[in-house]
Amino acid sequence: MIIYNVTVNIDDSVHSEWLGWIKEHIPQVLATGKFTEAKLSKVLVEEEMGGQTYSIQYKAHNREALNQYYQQDAERLRQDGLKRFADKMLAFRTELEIIDEYSVNFK
Repeated sequence: MIIYNVTVNIDDSVHSEWLGWIKEHIPQVLATGKFTEAKLSKVLVEEEMGGQTYSIQYKAHNREALNQYYQQDAERLRQDGLKRFADKMLAFRTELEIIDEYSVNFK
């Protein structure tokens, strides 16, 4: 399984607007059918550049699904955020391959 991670630093001046927007954007990405789930997390570090930092992790069905997302959907879905938040948002993307998953259930 592949995790497509998008880390975003958003300027405080548009933070509330961006947070509302990303909560609508994530379901649009999932609607492409290339991912099984997504998680929105706040990064708990104080950035030197200021602003708020978030991580959005999308679990792709497999490498082929992620490649199809890049080819068929990514550019179109990124454009709205770029238009709205342009110089108020800095994003970078990372691909992660899940090797093993572990969990524990304490009772």
